[in-house]
Amino acid sequence: MSGTVPFSQFVLKVHSRCDLACDHCYVYEHADTSWSRKARAASDAVLERTAGRIGEHARTHRLPAVHVVLHGGEPLLAGPDRLRRAAELLRAALPAGCALDLRIHTNGVLLSRRFLELFAEQDVKVGVSLDGDRLANDRHRLFPDGRSSHAKVLAALALLREPEFRHLYAGLLCTIDVANDPVAVYRALVAERPPRIDFLLPHATWDHPPLAPAGAGPTPYADWLLAIHRHWTGQGRPVPVRIFDSVHRTLRGRSSLTESLGLDPADLVVVETDGTLEQADSLKTAYDGAPATGFDVFAHSLDEVARHPGMRERQSGLAGLAAQCRACPVVRSCGGGLYAHRYRTGGGFDHPSVYCGDLLKLITTVRDRIAAAPAAVPAQQRQPLTERHLDELARGLGGPDAVAALGKAQLELSRRLVTAAGAAGNSAAWQLLTEVDRSASDALDAVLAHPYTRAWAVRLLGGDGRADLGGLAELAAAAAARGRVGFELLLPVRAGWLHLPTLGRLRVDGRAEAVLRGTADGLACDGHTVSWDRPGDHRWQPVRRVALPGWTLALEDTDPHRDSHQWTAADRLDDAELHAWTGALGEAWDLLGRDLPEYAAGLAAGLGTVTPLAPGPAGRDISAAARQAYGAVGIARPATGPVLALLLAHEFQHVKLGAVLDLHDLHDRADERLYHAPWRPDPRPLEGLLQGTYAHLAVAAYWASRVRALDGTRGGDGAAARLQLATWRAHTADAIGTLDGSGALTPLGRRFTAGMRTALAPALAVPVGAAAERAARAAAAENLAAWRAAAGRR
Repeated sequence: MSGTVPFSQFVLKVHSRCDLACDHCYVYEHADTSWSRKARAASDAVLERTAGRIGEHARTHRLPAVHVVLHGGEPLLAGPDRLRRAAELLRAALPAGCALDLRIHTNGVLLSRRFLELFAEQDVKVGVSLDGDRLANDRHRLFPDGRSSHAKVLAALALLREPEFRHLYAGLLCTIDVANDPVAVYRALVAERPPRIDFLLPHATWDHPPLAPAGAGPTPYADWLLAIHRHWTGQGRPVPVRIFDSVHRTLRGRSSLTESLGLDPADLVVVETDGTLEQADSLKTAYDGAPATGFDVFAHSLDEVARHPGMRERQSGLAGLAAQCRACPVVRSCGGGLYAHRYRTGGGFDHPSVYCGDLLKLITTVRDRIAAAPAAVPAQQRQPLTERHLDELARGLGGPDAVAALGKAQLELSRRLVTAAGAAGNSAAWQLLTEVDRSASDALDAVLAHPYTRAWAVRLLGGDGRADLGGLAELAAAAAARGRVGFELLLPVRAGWLHLPTLGRLRVDGRAEAVLRGTADGLACDGHTVSWDRPGDHRWQPVRRVALPGWTLALEDTDPHRDSHQWTAADRLDDAELHAWTGALGEAWDLLGRDLPEYAAGLAAGLGTVTPLAPGPAGRDISAAARQAYGAVGIARPATGPVLALLLAHEFQHVKLGAVLDLHDLHDRADERLYHAPWRPDPRPLEGLLQGTYAHLAVAAYWASRVRALDGTRGGDGAAARLQLATWRAHTADAIGTLDGSGALTPLGRRFTAGMRTALAPALAVPVGAAAERAARAAAAENLAAWRAAAGRR
C-alpha cells in the first residue's frame, strides 16, 4: 500500500431515501443517479461486513481511532433497531486500543427522545442540518408536499439541548444560500446553542456554477461568509465555526478541519446501503457515476480501495492541483478547494475550484484581519484566574488580585472587540490607534478599559443603530490626548458635543462633524483650546472624579453609551447634585471600609465608574449593572449613604460574576428551564438565578453588619435591620439549594455554590429574634404562592 494514506473516516449509508425534498441536495438533485438503484436500507450482512472491514483496516494500520458517520438519505429512517445494530457491530469489530468516534448526520425531522436515548446508550454524537431561521431554511428544506420542516427541527434541537442529551450535540450544518441575510442566518444558528457550526458551500462545478442573486459581485460567497466572520469575531468567537477555524489553522501551517480547505490528503471512504465502496459523496455533483470505485465490502479490502486512482488523486496534495492553483499564494490554505468543485467536462478535475475567487478573497481577507489585530491592538495573553482567585470569588468576595485578574481578561476582550470593529479599513482613526499603541500603550489601555468602550463595540458589531464607526475616532482621540500624541482627526458631533471617552465632551454647535486637534497645550477645535485634565469653561465638560481614601471613581455623565443599563441615565449633574453625590459616596465608603472591608477591597480594585441614573419610581431605590460594561454600575442617588453602600456592594457582585462567566461556564447554557427566585414572583433562567443569588450574598452580609452595628436597639432601625437580614439570608439560602438541585451546574458551578454556602454562614449565625424570623417566613410563603399562581397561568 506504498504511497497511500489509510482511511480513518468512514461514511456508512444506513438508509438511501429521505423524508425531505431539499432542492439543493447533491444526492438526489445533482448529476449522479445511483441512489435510485441502491437498497433502501443497509442489511445485516452489509453492516456486519462493513464493521469487519473497518476493524481489519484499523488492525493493519494500527489506527488509534476511527470516525464513522451514519448517513443517508436520512439515516433516522433506518429506525432505532438498525442503528443500534450498526453501533454494536462497529464497536465490537475494532481492535483493542482503537477508539470509535460514532456520529449521525440527520435533518432532525424524526429526531425524538427514543432516538436520543439510544444515542446516549451507544455514545452516538448528533449533527443536525439547519439553514438558518424559518425564511432561510424554507428556501430549500421542505417536505415533498411543500410544508416547512423548520418547526420540527427546532423541536428536535430543543430535545438535544436537554441536560441528559446535551453531550450528544455535535453541531449544526448549514448550506449557504447567498440570497439569505448572512448575519440573520448566523444569529438563528447561534440561538440553537450548537457546540459547532459548519457552513457548507453548495456543491457546484464549472458545468453547473453556483447560483448568485442578480447584481451580486464577483465573490458573493466570500462576501456572505466575511459578513459572518466580522460578526463572529466581534462577539469574541462564541462558537467554533469550522470554515473560519480551518482558515485560521491553515494560515498558520496547521491542518485543516474540513476536506474543502488545505492540502491534507483525503482519508475518507463511503459505504453505500448495498455495500459498494465509493469516493466522497460530494463527487455526485460532477457526473453520473463519479464516486464509483467498482469495489464493495464483500469482495474487496479497504487497502484495495485506497489504491483506486480516484482515491490516490485526492491524496496527492500540491502535485495533484492545476498549474494555476500551484502558483497561487494561498494554495496551502485553500488546497484547491473541494475536489468535486474543480470538475469541468472535457478537463476532468484539473481546474481550480469553481469557487476560486471566493476562496481567495475569504482567505486573504481573514489573513489581513488577523494581521491587523496585533498591529493595531495587540492581543495580550489572557491570565486565567488562579485556584485561589476562584475560591475567593466563589465566596462572593474577590480581593484586589482576583479582581485585577478579571479586569485584565476584560481588557483583552475589549481589545479584540475594538479590533474587530475597526480593522475594516485603513482609516485615520485606526492609524492613530496604532500609533498610540506603539508609543503610549498605557493611554490606550485606559480608554479600552473604559466600561462603555465595550458597550459601543458590542452595539456596533451587533448592528445596533445607537453605535457607529465614529466611535472609533472618539476612542483614538481620547487615547492620543491621554498619551500626549499629537493628532488631527475628524470626529462626529452628537447633539452638539464632541465626545472623548474617559475625558469629557466639548461643545460644538451647528454641524455633524468637526476636526479636533491634539496639541502640546491641549485639545483645539475652531480656534478654541481646552486642557482635558483641568476644568474648563462652559464649552468643556470633563468627566469628574471623586477621590476617596484608597478609591477614586468617575461619575460618568458625558459618555453617549452610558445608557447601557435597564434604567435611564441621568443628564449632566449640576454643581449641587455633584456635591450631594460626593458626600453620599464618602459616607458609603466609610461604612463599607468599616463594616464590609472584604467587599470594599474588591470594589476599590475593580469598580472605577458610577453612572448616575435618573430617579426611579417614587420611594424606590434603583441600580443596575450591565454585562457589557465591566467596571461600572448605574445608580440613582438614594436618600442616604448607607443605602448607597448597599447598592454599590450589590451591583458590583453582578459585575464580578459577569466577568467570571466570560471566562468560565458555571452552568449548562443549554438549560432553558425557569426557576423560582425567592425574591421575586416571576421565574428566572438559571443564569438569572445564579446572578441574583451571588448578588444577595453581599446584601445578606450588609444587613448582618447593620444588625451587629445596631445591636441592643429594640425598635426603629434595629428591628428593620433584623427583618431585612432574616429575609435576605433565607432567600439566599433557598436559592443556593435550588441551584444545587438544578442538575445543570458545571463542576466549577458546584464549587461556586459551595463557596456561596460557606460565605452565607456568618449571616445565618447572627441572631435576629423570633418575630423577624416569622415575618421573613411569611414573606417567603407569600412570594412562593405568587410564583406558583403565575406558573399556573402560564
